[in-house]
Amino acid sequence: MTATIDRMLAQARARLDRLTPERAYEAVHDGAVLVDIRPAGQRAEEGVVPGALMVERNVLEWRFDPTSPHRLAEATDHDVRVVVLCSEGYTSSLAAASLQDLGLRHATDVAGGFRAWRDAGLPWRR
Repeated sequence: MTATIDRMLAQARARLDRLTPERAYEAVHDGAVLVDIRPAGQRAEEGVVPGALMVERNVLEWRFDPTSPHRLAEATDHDVRVVVLCSEGYTSSLAAASLQDLGLRHATDVAGGFRAWRDAGLPWRR
């Protein structure tokens, strides 16, 4: 059976405990790491979440693999709670599933992405 992006997205989301923006906000306040994977141009156009860690999608796995020499300080072990944020919640689902493939079993994403976060009235800035 040939893979399609819709099938890949559905498979990724089937194993994620996706968070509403409000639940993501609570998770961050409880110690989760909010990771914004949007390209710099998109962040400049749409805005950013204060305190979010900016890690563009093309290097995400290297930065969060606890065994990688290129990991971030936040990538202490496989129990790190990572909440991935993109613009609308599509790319973030695929990225969170990829982090789970690396063993970060608590990785998930924000349903609706940054736009849903902003529309929910949660903190953001230009």
